[in-house]
Amino acid sequence: MGSSYDHAITVFSPDGHLFQVEYAQEAVKKGSTAVGLRGDGIVVLGVEKRSVPKLQDERTVRKIHKLDDHVCMAFAGLTADARILVNMARVECQSYRLTVEDPVSMSYIARHIASVKQHFTQRPGLRPFGLSTLIVGFDYDGSAHLFQTDPSGTYHEWKANAIGRSGKTVREFLEKHYTDEIAASDEACIKLTVRALLEVVQSGGKNIELAVMRKGQALEILDTATVEKLVEDTEKERDAEAEAKKKAAGKS
Repeated sequence: MGSSYDHAITVFSPDGHLFQVEYAQEAVKKGSTAVGLRGDGIVVLGVEKRSVPKLQDERTVRKIHKLDDHVCMAFAGLTADARILVNMARVECQSYRLTVEDPVSMSYIARHIASVKQHFTQRPGLRPFGLSTLIVGFDYDGSAHLFQTDPSGTYHEWKANAIGRSGKTVREFLEKHYTDEIAASDEACIKLTVRALLEVVQSGGKNIELAVMRKGQALEILDTATVEKLVEDTEKERDAEAEAKKKAAGKS
């Protein structure tokens, strides 16, 4: 069905599909898992790090990018497309700062990124961006925000979300475990992000990258030793909870 209507981005199929956009969304599903979580005074991004060749410099493989002092972004999908989108977003952040003389608001930059993506679904000779993004940061009033954009150009604000490989599985995990009590604790927010990633990442801390931004502070990329310690503590807590449930089930 799709073969007759997927040669041009501007052509709808009879049942209302834009197949090139749907193909771009499939590219997202093949990307590394990324998790975003918003707390009361913290935002956390966690991404799955794919193994790199032995001779490759790991610093050249980044899934988390700083857009401005108070905004950062993670993505799932095509890395080359992400590089272009990140550069465009950074330019827009600085342009906004020069024009308005204030830092860019979270809703503005999320809307801008979504608008750029939508533009590439509506013009002949272009193709959609093959990535979804999680955009986190703080507004000037100190409120934390998490936005998600997809290849179609839509964007939504979330308390917690996941994109990429097994994104639906991780999102369902977050829906079960995210609470207002967790949002109130910085440590609990970080640990929940790690637990969510461990649902799909089997190799432990060496394949996880975490970025944390607290209210009024700069973005912090956690080092490998800190991440591995968090993973170890989280796995111990998870095993203890499983053992407690097993004992409770045995008594009943």
